[in-house]
Amino acid sequence: MNEKVIVFGGSGFLGSHVADALSDAGYDVVIYDIKPSPYLRDDQEMVVGDILDEKKIMEVTRDAKYVYNFAAIADISEASEKPVDTIKYNVLGNTIVLDACVENKVERFIFASSFYVYSNKGSFYRVSKQASELIIEAYNEKYGLEYTILRYGSLYGPRADIRNGIYRYLYQAIKDGKINYYGTGEERREYIHVYEAAKLSVEVLKPEFANQFVILTGQQVLSGKELLTMIKEMLDNRVEINMLPGKESLHYTITPYTFSPKLAKKLVSNMFIDIGEGLVRVMEEIYEKLHSDYCKEIERRI
Repeated sequence: MNEKVIVFGGSGFLGSHVADALSDAGYDVVIYDIKPSPYLRDDQEMVVGDILDEKKIMEVTRDAKYVYNFAAIADISEASEKPVDTIKYNVLGNTIVLDACVENKVERFIFASSFYVYSNKGSFYRVSKQASELIIEAYNEKYGLEYTILRYGSLYGPRADIRNGIYRYLYQAIKDGKINYYGTGEERREYIHVYEAAKLSVEVLKPEFANQFVILTGQQVLSGKELLTMIKEMLDNRVEINMLPGKESLHYTITPYTFSPKLAKKLVSNMFIDIGEGLVRVMEEIYEKLHSDYCKEIERRI
């Protein structure tokens, strides 16, 4: 195929999986991130750089057919505490990439947005995604830059970290034998394994998804209580669940939707990873990491 694709934010949780799915599909993948990818494959190229570096971004997007942007402050709590950084990286950084795409005649720009654009929750994170979506549409109107905007459901799977909800609960359960859950437990989420999300993120390169808003979500909907009960049972009921009153919530409870005039197509994989199996794989990853860290600490003390 030999078509060049740039994945901004390709060192992270979702970006790295999408980069792998693109490589598997035969594309020449270049990962651009502020830190080297620990998951870089031999058939991928790594460019370390800041998304605010206009000159470097102009250079790296040259000859690219497609550009994905996953680079952002994606943790809602962090974004709510860092409004300036959130707007700088999520909005200005995205606009710098858009400008380079126009200059270098990129065929399509694919943007990682969020369910939170439908909501009045999500603080500055939501605002940054809404603003970026509007700017992307404006670039299409003015310059004809083709786009696909992806709105992801609740992701989980390998390579996540403590900022990811499911990873955080499993980490607490395995390390401390308890889970601190802030909320009522009635909060419902449509979970999608990151493997499925990555494959669907490549599928949207088809012509029918040009200039479209696409929802990528899973077939498994669970409340907080159901998820915690599943985790507890999978760990032989040896986990203490602490339901704690939350602060003013930045997250939606049942649905992110408020009235919005923009419609999005919903894309769901025909084959999906059962959430029970997915949870076990993440548990194994966390256990291995904790065991490795413990061994390193013992060696350090010796």
